[in-house]
Amino acid sequence: MTGMTSTARPFLNRRLAEFGTTIFAEMSALAAATGAINLGQGFPDTDGPEEVREAAVRALRDGRGNQYPPGPGVPELRTAIADHQRRRYGLSFDPDTEVLVTAGATEAIAATLLALLEPGDEVVALEPYYDSYAACIAMAGATRVPVTLRPDPEQARFRLDLDELRDAVTGRTRLLLINTPHNPTGTVLTREELAAIAELAVERDLLVVTDEVYEHLVFDEAEHVPLATLPGMRERTVTIGSSGKTFSFTGWKVGWVTASPGLVTAVRSAKQFLTYVSSGPFQYAVAEALSLPDGYFDDFRADMRVKRDLLAAGLADAGFAVFRPAGTYFVTTDIRPLGESDGFAFCRSLPERAGVVAIPNAVFYDHREEGAPFVRFAFCKRVSVLEEAATRLKALAG
Repeated sequence: MTGMTSTARPFLNRRLAEFGTTIFAEMSALAAATGAINLGQGFPDTDGPEEVREAAVRALRDGRGNQYPPGPGVPELRTAIADHQRRRYGLSFDPDTEVLVTAGATEAIAATLLALLEPGDEVVALEPYYDSYAACIAMAGATRVPVTLRPDPEQARFRLDLDELRDAVTGRTRLLLINTPHNPTGTVLTREELAAIAELAVERDLLVVTDEVYEHLVFDEAEHVPLATLPGMRERTVTIGSSGKTFSFTGWKVGWVTASPGLVTAVRSAKQFLTYVSSGPFQYAVAEALSLPDGYFDDFRADMRVKRDLLAAGLADAGFAVFRPAGTYFVTTDIRPLGESDGFAFCRSLPERAGVVAIPNAVFYDHREEGAPFVRFAFCKRVSVLEEAATRLKALAG
């Protein structure tokens, strides 16, 4: 018997060969190996509301969701999602035809792009972007066209150049992929910026996929405006949401899509061949979570704002230039005031130098040079952990 015949052809197809192992896996492994505080990967270090966790336990004990749930998601959750969109934003969705439950927002993005794109289509996305965007566009055989958010040091935020966005749209553009509140920069697109995006989409007859998983994490004067609420956008927008960021149960992987019936049907056609269904008992728990009183969401946001301010102050004291986020639970920093310019090298050495792990923003860019000096820290951790991280980072200031 002979072994497998060797071949010069790589096993991984060309569309995915550029991606390799995610930076999150690399940096989390580095944190584990060095005992460093992990402010890289965006997951909380405490669980969400006790009543939501108990709702999952109750569903398990009552035998709800232990077998395959319905393909679109359990009716209770689909109704809760529709109620949430109506109560928070005045958007009306039919739970039976316009809501689809997914295995987290990551599957929602994958299923949507696989369903809506043909090989050769172009997707305009805001750079830097979450790494799964690029991978999913590649899996669909489409081409990503990045429009870079530029740092504005005076305003300590990243800005979208609307002229650059318009110029990026060609006859091959199929859809715009928008993320607000934006990971990793913490930018929240303004109503005026979103109105310009909507006008462009209507003018050029484009679909829009909008990732709004941080919708409940906006700070100060920032306002989250769902793109689907703007004129002409209800029928051409796929809105993606998630329970993980809002309720601090990221391991449950419960996300969703809301859109017109035709778009939801298309996305479900792809989704059924990915996970088919998932997260049965947790769907019932998330339905109860979405029905929590407004006070929960207000308290959650206020708690994260305190943590944002604590970490931002610590980073500034350590010598970083800090872009204070208007949304999400990430702070982007510029390492050049520390005499550094290579974010990858900086993040790989940081555990040994200061006992903290962060993520180099360049991994989120096609134009790596644009993101080279920027580094992202997560503040969705206990206050004591953030205080210890701030103390350790002071070593960088000499």
